[in-house]
Amino acid sequence: MRPILFIVVPCYNEEAVLPITAPAFESKIKELIQKGKVSEKSRVLFVNDGSKDRTWEIIQSMAKDSVYYTGISQSRNRGHQNAVLAGLMESKSRCDITISIDCDGQDDIDAMNDMVDAYLNGCEIVYGVRSKRDTDTFFKRFTAESFYKLLNWMGVEVIFNHADYRLISSRVLEELSNFKEVNIFLRGMVPLVGFKSTSVYYERHERIAGESHYPLKKMLALAFDGITSLSIKPIRMITGLGMGIALMSFIGVVWSVVMYFIGNTVSGWASMTSLICFIGGVQLICLGILGEYIGKIYLETKARPRYIISERTYANENNG
Repeated sequence: MRPILFIVVPCYNEEAVLPITAPAFESKIKELIQKGKVSEKSRVLFVNDGSKDRTWEIIQSMAKDSVYYTGISQSRNRGHQNAVLAGLMESKSRCDITISIDCDGQDDIDAMNDMVDAYLNGCEIVYGVRSKRDTDTFFKRFTAESFYKLLNWMGVEVIFNHADYRLISSRVLEELSNFKEVNIFLRGMVPLVGFKSTSVYYERHERIAGESHYPLKKMLALAFDGITSLSIKPIRMITGLGMGIALMSFIGVVWSVVMYFIGNTVSGWASMTSLICFIGGVQLICLGILGEYIGKIYLETKARPRYIISERTYANENNG
């Protein structure tokens, strides 16, 4: 029996690029159906993440014109990760496999063929991984690669050069739905589920139209969210740093006492002021990191919904 595929596409202010990439997604669905790899019930599910432009109106219009298009709209903008999760959870009871992909046309949709083949060969998760970053500037390439290396060093299990282009089976999605945390970082959460997985490599292209919604500021915020949501290594680093400073302070006290008794004291406020400022700065950084974790605990205890679906292009009452 051929699997039902849902291509999950998060959208935020994509009115410029959606009319270009949507037909490509539909063509890929039809191609996979014609090759006998997926069912005729396969669909493209657009997730409107509280767009301020005409994105949702375009999705509704496309859903009326083609049976292959369907869509859901969030009640407000909740971020890329929550939008992807909303699409995955909405799809898990309606299909056998999902492939999440951004709307900007940068990810090579032909890699979906290899993803579906890997699933048919027994893999439950297939990661789309960039084979190279030749189209990126040196700065973007350096920061992106540093991002993955930092996450791995902090103990977060992520696939190098993998974003959110991946195939996930409904079996894995059922287990992923048991992860109830509010602070979501799917790149680190999906590997935690386990099951047989593999990677498919592809070349990423330039954005077809519109502007990128992931500038450096958001990338840094995503990295910090990933670290603090899935790793406690920063807290352990604080402990180690505190022990190191305490040891240096103890050595300094011993040195001062020795200098006092041999009559070789050195008077001066510059060194003392520098030391005080250094320790004060370290304390503030440590308090900031601890505060970030406490803030996340505060949000988790509230157990607020991770997404709220306000509209659908079809009659369905699934809960988010």
